[in-house]
Amino acid sequence: MRTAQHHGPTWWKRAILLSLSTTVMCALAACAASDPNQVGLSLILKTQTNPYFVSMKQSADEQAHEAKVHLSVAAGTADGDTQTQINAIDTAIARGDKGILITSNGDAVNAALRQAKDNGLFVIALDTPLNPVNTADITFATDNEEAGRLIGRYTGARLKGGKAVVAMLDLYDDQVVSVDIERDHGFLEGMGIDPGSKGLNAKEAKQGHYTAGKGGQYVIACHQATQGAVDGGRTAMEQCLSKNPNINVVYTINEPAGRGAYAAMRAAKKTGQAFIVTIDGSCEGMGNVKSGMFAADATQYPGKMAGLGVSSIAKLARGGAPPKASSGKNFLDTGTNLVTGHPVPGIKSQTPTQGLKACWGQAGD
Repeated sequence: MRTAQHHGPTWWKRAILLSLSTTVMCALAACAASDPNQVGLSLILKTQTNPYFVSMKQSADEQAHEAKVHLSVAAGTADGDTQTQINAIDTAIARGDKGILITSNGDAVNAALRQAKDNGLFVIALDTPLNPVNTADITFATDNEEAGRLIGRYTGARLKGGKAVVAMLDLYDDQVVSVDIERDHGFLEGMGIDPGSKGLNAKEAKQGHYTAGKGGQYVIACHQATQGAVDGGRTAMEQCLSKNPNINVVYTINEPAGRGAYAAMRAAKKTGQAFIVTIDGSCEGMGNVKSGMFAADATQYPGKMAGLGVSSIAKLARGGAPPKASSGKNFLDTGTNLVTGHPVPGIKSQTPTQGLKACWGQAGD
């Protein structure tokens, strides 16, 4: 047990000093909140450990400095932590922020976001639409279906009319998530295969004719869930190869699943037989394309989402017009590009070096 010390201010002097300090800080905060020229906004992330969201924070910080606005950043302690996000929304309202940028951890945040809108804050969902979508004023995101189409068109062209024996390594098989459906269906559409359902995966005809490139015959060897993880991708690919060892095309929901699939193929000595196409566009992924692990990768630009979000709220707070959805879409499309080390005629693409310059950053046009 610590004993009392007899030097320095007594406890009551400490209390007075603390009270005065708190009063001064509160007064300064009140002055800042009442300053009509002060634009404050909040970036509320799923976590600050995932590199995807770290890129959002970096770009938002840069844009906030350029736009001369005050940016507050908060994040869940883990994926799924909605309470920390709700607390951050409540703080943004109390602070008098002009807007919120959020990558939501779940529907539990919706009531707080509606309250924010009722208090005049402009809400932008980043990366993933809220449920329902109109909980936010607008969504800034990748067109996941178009990203899927890019790697599907590439696949069809690269096959040069040859037979496609396709492994579909999806996200889930026990729940329906929009990004899973959109990427899966986009890939099939890009190859010229009817997905067979608007809202579910694995409903396409399991064999038939693809029309992309020169066109040819296809077989869907498997649909396996990966959870979007390396271990899940490896297990899923092992299961697919046990069903059909002749797989020559591997679609993966994201890069981690693709890395797992590659590990399984290497263990089975199948890397020269099949090629992997995926979606993400991380800096690590651009290196994977350069090394040949991935034949092609459709990119996302989370930094662009956050940077545009900051500038949009800054402009709106200073009398500008609110941002609008892209033509023909219910969200603002922040762009996607195909990156490959093996370009094919008729398919627009970037080199891995070009992709690395923009990985998860501002470029997307």
